[in-house]
Amino acid sequence: MNILRQQLRSSATNSRAFANGAIRAQEQARGIATRPKSFQLNTGASIPAIGFGTFQDPDAQEDAVSRALKAGLRLIDTARVYDVEKQVGRGIKGSGVPREEIFLGTKLWCNNFHPDDVEKALDESLEDLDTPYVDLLMMHYPCTFARGEDRFPRDSNGKMILGETSFVDTWKAMEKLVKTGKTKAIGVSNFSKGELETIIRECHVVPAVHQMEVHPYLQQKAFNEWLRSQGIHVVQFSPLGNMNDFYRSTGWSKEVSHMMRVIDQPLLQELGRKYGKSAVQIVLAWGINNGRSVIPKSTIDWQIKENVESDFELDAGDMKAIETLDIKARFNDPSLDYQWRLYSDLEGIEGTKDGKTH
Repeated sequence: MNILRQQLRSSATNSRAFANGAIRAQEQARGIATRPKSFQLNTGASIPAIGFGTFQDPDAQEDAVSRALKAGLRLIDTARVYDVEKQVGRGIKGSGVPREEIFLGTKLWCNNFHPDDVEKALDESLEDLDTPYVDLLMMHYPCTFARGEDRFPRDSNGKMILGETSFVDTWKAMEKLVKTGKTKAIGVSNFSKGELETIIRECHVVPAVHQMEVHPYLQQKAFNEWLRSQGIHVVQFSPLGNMNDFYRSTGWSKEVSHMMRVIDQPLLQELGRKYGKSAVQIVLAWGINNGRSVIPKSTIDWQIKENVESDFELDAGDMKAIETLDIKARFNDPSLDYQWRLYSDLEGIEGTKDGKTH
């Protein structure tokens, strides 16, 4: 870990933009083809292997979502707290892709976790997304904030004010929404194993999806195996690890987020040359080959195209080699800001810093 922390950061653009012509030629020579892969949820529905994340860049999302769909992506991930649902909805309409061909997921934010607020919050998301239903509704975090319009309610000392209900109460309200048809499936994000066990034990519906941070630096093998055993599909957010500058600029940024970016790892660069792909594509393919969906984000055409072409088979030996990059480095951990010990029984919770996200 210490050695990796000392490695210099590369520029924000170099790694993704190398040797595109050579990559295409090598790809053709090896006969590597993109597979339009999908996975089956415990509801029976299919979820695409590669999706499109909409965190950040609100002004660019309408056009980016439209272009992503036109490029062939069919999984769109968003959230109420991202403040992009209107743009996402317009992007979907502008793409010309029929709504029934798109898997659309959004997330409830923590100030709407009171059972009496859940359906109203979903209705507001549906209105902004301009759709009668979402394919997946998730709880964004397990912690409940105080009810009200303020998404980040704080006391006079700047500390987050927690709500009076639990994630179990929220989940039971979400279970009822499936029967209304307003959401086809329900899931969670950023939960610990123990929190998921509580839902399974105390509620009726097993989550269809757990969206969580997974990348070569944070592989969480045992947790992923347990989720698979429970029939819970994993969607990887931040599948490229610390490539996003957010993790270096947020108030609770961890020291480890400043280490060498995942995609700059020599091993991944070498594998990229072997397969005629970029390191980004190797990382995304690694996630898919492990049976998970990935939701990289980009508003740039060539990067979107690169992401679309990231579903291909990696040799077993290369998959094994990527396992050596696991250093249990978790970049997303606003525990002290949210006044909730997130990921309490999972790997990579060391080094959490106090500070504000917003």
